[in-house]
Amino acid sequence: MIERENRKGVRKLIYNKLVRDRIPEIIADSGKKPVISKLNKQEYTEAARTKLSEELSEYTNARNDEEAVEELADLMELIYALSSIHGASPEKLEQVRKTKADNRGGFRERIYLKEVTE
Repeated sequence: MIERENRKGVRKLIYNKLVRDRIPEIIADSGKKPVISKLNKQEYTEAARTKLSEELSEYTNARNDEEAVEELADLMELIYALSSIHGASPEKLEQVRKTKADNRGGFRERIYLKEVTE
């Protein structure tokens, strides 16, 4: 975010990032004026990937379980959006996840591979 003030003393906060669908409405309801644009598919894909990295960083820096779960929910929302870009519904994504878990396992056993000797 970049903060700017014009000659009339009007403060602007420049975000230039993908936001959730209701954020402009929430901003307007608070008495502020959002300026938005709609992205084409390529711009949307790039913005969603950037947002995914941002949310992953926020998850990594979460200070407690509650914050971590909030960030994981944001990550899931972005993963669903990105899977849609690639032609997969949440159900299809879950099917692929389950197949991989069935074939290769999940991450519940906490296995940490140190090395492999040949």
